Amino acid sequence: MSFLKLVFKRGCSHRFTWPRLGDNGQHYQVCLTCGAAYEYDWNGMRPTGRLLALDPKLPSVSARP
Repeated sequence: MSFLKLVFKRGCSHRFTWPRLGDNGQHYQVCLTCGAAYEYDWNGMRPTGRLLALDPKLPSVSARP
């Protein structure tokens, strides 16, 4: 179990960076606390809630299945 879940009895509260643009043209935000990346809807100006996988070998961001 993660440290945050042990201390707070819940997951991360997510404090996000400004939206970024991946090499594939997809916008995303990264949580400053846990490092998770989430897809961002630039037209709607809001996160979509879909968790993304960051692969350090690849410059782009891809959606997790």
